[in-house]
Amino acid sequence: MTLRNRPDRWGGVSQLLHWLVVALILTTGTLGLVMGDMRNSPTKIELYALHKSLGLTILALATLRLLWRLYAGAPRPVPGPRWQDRLASLTHWLLYGLLFAIPLSGWTFNSAAGYPLQWFKLFNLPALVKRDADLRQLAGNVHELLFWTLAGLAMLHAAAALYHHFLQRDDTLARMLPRGWLRHRTPTPFIQD
Repeated sequence: MTLRNRPDRWGGVSQLLHWLVVALILTTGTLGLVMGDMRNSPTKIELYALHKSLGLTILALATLRLLWRLYAGAPRPVPGPRWQDRLASLTHWLLYGLLFAIPLSGWTFNSAAGYPLQWFKLFNLPALVKRDADLRQLAGNVHELLFWTLAGLAMLHAAAALYHHFLQRDDTLARMLPRGWLRHRTPTPFIQD
């Protein structure tokens, strides 16, 4: 497996960062949904701390992922209509934006609430803003809205990959997986308009 991206597929580093971020988003999102309804307890505090640490990890990995993409490039688009390529590109950049905006809104929420922010109890991070009840409320609402936006966009992204795999019969999905995980598909003929 090549580490760098190639014209026809994503390389090993891009694949690893993609699937690691997906797993962390699923975990962090699940924690966020569960912990909000819990009664105050040491377990709730531990889940909040884990949620925050994983969110910071997503922020760091998103930075690394963006830098890697700028360095290693991206595979050329699969043959298809221009609007699909443009929509896919827009979706990817929106997803990148959300990978930054969600952790930063959570960090702002945490800072405005006056809580300390630690990464896995190893070190503290500085507050982004001073304690402010109104900003805390706004940042919390933005954080939740951005999460649901990410959830919807990620489902559309996954549905598009499955559409390409099963209906278009192209390698859109296979090129983000290690070689050999999916059979090579015979593409449905595309007629350029």
